[in-house]
Amino acid sequence: MKNKLKSCAILATLGAITIHLINKTLIEMATKDSLLNSSEGNYYDWRFGKIYYRKQGNGKPLLLLHDLDAESSGVEWKKVAAILAEKHTVYTVDLLGCGRSEKPNITYTNFLYVQMLTDFIKHIIGEKADVVATGESAAIAVMACGNDENVIGKICMVNPLSLTELAKCPNKRTKTLKFLIEIPIIGTLLYNIIHSREAIDEKFVDKYLYDEDAIDYQMTKIYHESAHNENAHSKYLFASIKGGYTKTNIYHCIRKATNSICIISGQYDENSIEIAKQYQKHVPAIECMCIKDTRHLPQIEQPEGFTEQLDILFSAE
Repeated sequence: MKNKLKSCAILATLGAITIHLINKTLIEMATKDSLLNSSEGNYYDWRFGKIYYRKQGNGKPLLLLHDLDAESSGVEWKKVAAILAEKHTVYTVDLLGCGRSEKPNITYTNFLYVQMLTDFIKHIIGEKADVVATGESAAIAVMACGNDENVIGKICMVNPLSLTELAKCPNKRTKTLKFLIEIPIIGTLLYNIIHSREAIDEKFVDKYLYDEDAIDYQMTKIYHESAHNENAHSKYLFASIKGGYTKTNIYHCIRKATNSICIISGQYDENSIEIAKQYQKHVPAIECMCIKDTRHLPQIEQPEGFTEQLDILFSAE
């Protein structure tokens, strides 16, 4: 019996070491090119970790928030930031847990990001800023308005999650999933498989962009690196997202908001037109715009058309 237990312990140890080496190799391969350049930006020393940001241009401040995904970063705005900087002081940030920002082992919540956004605007921008936010990050901007009406001016939401999806709470299944992803070694392997180069390429084809020929595979490499730098610690954000902790019910907040709000939808993003109509049903003052032949990231796929729509919103008084 003792020999069997000893053999099992040895096999378990060897298995753990093997998986650890696999994880280490996958992370090293993903980050070997060092494509995420941080030399062009600065760091905001926030209380939960350093936040990477870049500032460019002159004019009324405009803050760009990338989608809340483990592989996302401010690189999402690469094609439009320079164009917008011709008329605005443009701030692009990597949210906590993403890109070049720190990735602490914590539970990430909507309120955590609301605090981050509010503090960043107060301490770095120093005045009320307009905000453009993609996907789940749009809810952060809306809740920040409810938290402090003096930090955000106009809001543009790019393919936001539906109000129904945002209202979902963590349950037993999602909490278990979060726990599994956060497990050392095994959870990291699961995360690395889900965020493999092939999986991210597929995400660009199936979710992010409509025209497969428009995919810049150098950008997909950057997304792959972003998911794995800092020893793949974006897995803690990914665990919180899958656990449902980053969502919050914004219904009452958006109904009470006095900010000018618009929604930009990608024509072929799943249910985006219906979601925009859902928002408009509850808040008729919301303006809705659609960019043809795009999916979830129109700012990458149609940068000129995207900035034209923003000009319409942000030039209107």
